[in-house]
Amino acid sequence: MKLARNVFKPLAIGAPAPYRELPVRLERMIHFVPPHLEKVRAKVPELARQVDVVLGNLEDAIPVEAKEAAREGFIAMAKATEFGGTGLWTRINALNSPWVLDDLTRIVAEVGHKLDVVMLPKVEGPWDIHYLDQLLAQLEARYKVQKPILIHAILETAEGVKNVDAIAESSPRMHGMSLGPADLAASRAMKTTRVGGGHPDYKVLSDPLEGQPRAVAQQDLWHYTIAKMVDACAANGLKAFYGPFGDFSDPQACEAQFRNAFLLGCAGAWTLHPSQIGIAKAVFSPDAAEVAFARRILDAMPDGSGAVMIDGKMQDDATWKQAKVIVDLARTVAARDPDLAAAYGL
Repeated sequence: MKLARNVFKPLAIGAPAPYRELPVRLERMIHFVPPHLEKVRAKVPELARQVDVVLGNLEDAIPVEAKEAAREGFIAMAKATEFGGTGLWTRINALNSPWVLDDLTRIVAEVGHKLDVVMLPKVEGPWDIHYLDQLLAQLEARYKVQKPILIHAILETAEGVKNVDAIAESSPRMHGMSLGPADLAASRAMKTTRVGGGHPDYKVLSDPLEGQPRAVAQQDLWHYTIAKMVDACAANGLKAFYGPFGDFSDPQACEAQFRNAFLLGCAGAWTLHPSQIGIAKAVFSPDAAEVAFARRILDAMPDGSGAVMIDGKMQDDATWKQAKVIVDLARTVAARDPDLAAAYGL
């Protein structure tokens, strides 16, 4: 085990020191862009004003013959765009692929000073993070990158879910984790071909009552995994995210899945289609009425101690903490979104 005093030392001579706390950034949606398509890259400057994170995807959904074009397209996109307060991420190819080393060396060399986060697919244990952590430090030192590039892990194998706590605590470079439901379903031998969301056959029935139809309730396939991921992230000061929702024709189901993740503690979700941007923005921004009530709790208990009654409901230290979570998020949202700032009264 690494000595505590050495945890925050750079892993390469000349690399920037790791963050002790994650930068405070709004990341309601991580919007995926296929950078090998020139017509898509042309829209990125406008897109960067609409989303919280732009991610150049180099892995799944990029054809093998387009892998190098996607890498070069991402570099060109990053150079050509002023992202301002919008995050710039890339999802590199898996560590066992023939493209990953060039992904990292080329991107850090060319645009490492603009890159905020590297998303690493198919993370199975802390060893994957340790490898990437060391390599990023060496590249940061070589190319004089002044701020640490963070790592975001995708949970998409059974082994990764089993090792989620060890992954979360593996490095101060960790940003957070996302659920990868499609690959995870295959890894678990789940009997579904859907990318995220529920399944009509995953359900519970009410007890039979004579002469009455039995009530049916569809269940959430991903509840256990999301909750486990949220706990690991929260315990280590990281952010948890829902991943992709593949049915672009069903915005209601997409919203329901995103909202379940939000209520469980996720900070955001992936958006794979422009139609999902507004859904993620609405879901992962707290409701104005909730914010107003949370502010009443904080105003009534300025130091968080004691107990008060508001609208016939008892509020104490625990609800004060819940209210602070909502109000802190609302302030972060308000700093980026003038319309919601007005709605929140902030």
